[in-house]
Amino acid sequence: MSTQTAGGRIDILPAGSRALLLAPQDRAGIDTLTRALRHSCPDGIADILPAAQTIMVTTTPGTDLRTLAEQLHRRLAAVDYNEGAAEDQAELVRIPVTYTGADLDDVAAILGITADDVIREHTRRVWRCSFVGFAPGFGYLESTEPGLAVPRREQSRTAVPPGAVALADSYSAIYPRRSPGGWQLIGTTSATVWDLGRPQPALIRPGCRVQFFAEDIR
Repeated sequence: MSTQTAGGRIDILPAGSRALLLAPQDRAGIDTLTRALRHSCPDGIADILPAAQTIMVTTTPGTDLRTLAEQLHRRLAAVDYNEGAAEDQAELVRIPVTYTGADLDDVAAILGITADDVIREHTRRVWRCSFVGFAPGFGYLESTEPGLAVPRREQSRTAVPPGAVALADSYSAIYPRRSPGGWQLIGTTSATVWDLGRPQPALIRPGCRVQFFAEDIR
């Protein structure tokens, strides 16, 4: 099933027996669609999980997917893509960073600027968590401003320490725990981004805004 919205066509596809996959023609509208669904969620939805190009809608047991798809068809057709208030009011998480990452100088060289310029650009922007993945608490942060897009490392590291702040493609992120990784490391934060002892384990969640600030500049 497909639906036409102000933001373009959205395909509504079955994903197993208990989920639907929403695939917008224009991925720029994923944030808007996710907010709209969470604000006015049809009955039968257990979870809404955005990704880079799709939104996974998981249902409660016994929900009829065809009926839900029809409800989503009507709901998505009514989404207002010009509504910006929700984004402006989204939670702002401030993250302290010590900018001594092993790849900071390489990132500066790739971009043709100085390391201090990289730090200024990274802290000046307000980033938005578009989706989470890879590991619990790993939020993919995007900025509406260009200029900090760098490729992943040619050789991934076997172990990246928790709290590492990194760049890759057009995203920034924080490694929540020790793990392999191929992103460019520009700094480290003392913030704990994943803690099962908290009511909300993830410090950074889809839809929230993030601003980094320099805790200590090399």
